Amino acid sequence: MYAIPLGDAELGPLEPWHAEEFLANIDRGREFVGQHIGLADRVTDLVSSRAFLQSYADKAATDTGRIYGIREGGKLLGGVLFRTMDVEQGVAEAGCWLEPAAAGRGLVTRAVRVIIDWAIEDRGIHRVEWRVASANEASIAVARRLGMQRDGVLREYNFFHGERQDLEVWSVLAPEWRARQSGAE
Repeated sequence: MYAIPLGDAELGPLEPWHAEEFLANIDRGREFVGQHIGLADRVTDLVSSRAFLQSYADKAATDTGRIYGIREGGKLLGGVLFRTMDVEQGVAEAGCWLEPAAAGRGLVTRAVRVIIDWAIEDRGIHRVEWRVASANEASIAVARRLGMQRDGVLREYNFFHGERQDLEVWSVLAPEWRARQSGAE
């Protein structure tokens, strides 16, 4: 298995055979992760953990999504993913999760930077989106650090835990990303 260094951590694939490790990671951060995203509701036991990872293996096989784990000392702390990826249209939606003990260290920002580079440079993606609940300040901060622009707010778009929530759409375009990475902004 390959791993890409992220400073004191590393980024690598998550496969269906990682289901136990993935479930343990979600269990450690269930309340924290579940504040803003439905992952904690979807992955509740070994069967659902394996099914979730299998859905991303299927997406990888059809080039419509990817999932990667962030590990430190071999322990899974969270991950990043392309929830959707449409290579023909050149659009992908990135996302993340992280257990609370790993928050605030820049791991997600570094990991998302790696996958955006890959999507733009290797897969020809033109637009990478970041969709986030307006109340998820930490995730919005990641979008800002990545140089994304706020496209707008889908008011009361998402029905989550019995309440309607606003969903912000942030994005970066390939030319903007390349300029930012080369320091030519």
